[in-house]
Amino acid sequence: MSLRRSVTAVEGILVGHATDADAATGCTVVLGPPEGMAAAAYVRGRATGTRELDAIAPGHLVPAINAILLTGGSAFGLGAADGVMRWLAERGRGFNVRVGVVPIVPAAVVFDLSPLGSPDRWPGPDDGYRACEAAGPDVAEGSAGAGTGATVGKALGAAGAMKGGVGTWAESADDVTVGVLAVVNAFGDVRDGSGAIIAGARREGRFVDAHAYLAAGGVPGGAFARAGANTTLIVVATDAGLDRLALREVARMATDALAQRITPVGTQYDGDVVFAVSCGKRDARPMVVELLAQSATASAVERAVRLAKGTRAVPGMAD
Repeated sequence: MSLRRSVTAVEGILVGHATDADAATGCTVVLGPPEGMAAAAYVRGRATGTRELDAIAPGHLVPAINAILLTGGSAFGLGAADGVMRWLAERGRGFNVRVGVVPIVPAAVVFDLSPLGSPDRWPGPDDGYRACEAAGPDVAEGSAGAGTGATVGKALGAAGAMKGGVGTWAESADDVTVGVLAVVNAFGDVRDGSGAIIAGARREGRFVDAHAYLAAGGVPGGAFARAGANTTLIVVATDAGLDRLALREVARMATDALAQRITPVGTQYDGDVVFAVSCGKRDARPMVVELLAQSATASAVERAVRLAKGTRAVPGMAD
């Protein structure tokens, strides 16, 4: 087993980013092995933007997927999956329909059209293709790919928010490896393992504690206090041989880590989605994979904000 502390520690997984720093947006592709990978998803948020989620439902005909795309640009960014499909089809990867292959690429979006980004620029098919071309074992974290324009701690609006980003981590035990990739663009604050806020809504240079503020009747402010404007996206990968039903439980259990690290989480303004994929055949007790997924997800979320860098300045927003 690899000692690499990223989602690519799982054999067969590669990650690539396409980053548009000027527009503060981008996309990130998680490529599986040529033969594909079993997959499932658990939807935690109430304001999602997705594509091809039905293809990973337990009863669906298609047995495997070829990649997952995480992208900025809200629903506009889903078009970047076309470029991922083109890249895969050129290499003969996809569901065999006799006359060719149809690559299966589930996708999910974050909203980054403001405040850092441009409201009329988002990732497109060429960006999805470039992300595939860039895919490899080394994963850039922080302000890259789908995390480029991410922000967190938006209970008071843009002026009190801080940068989010992309993070990754991996854990191994009992001869299996679980790796996680996280894109953190949450409405709530992000906390470390001790419960202390490390990135969140600020007023006069201090964290306000969004959970306490909102629970006491505080009114959320700014453009982020609406459906679809905030999202955390997670990809959990493992080399354990799990079917779709087991993978869905892995994804569901990983959402517990979001509740540990993001407060509040899964609000009416968030579109959180957790994917889980298997591209191996190692024997493992499902609970081992589930608990490793929780631990790696918590670490990936924390790394996403710790490694994020400011992009285009927003007046009053802290880096």
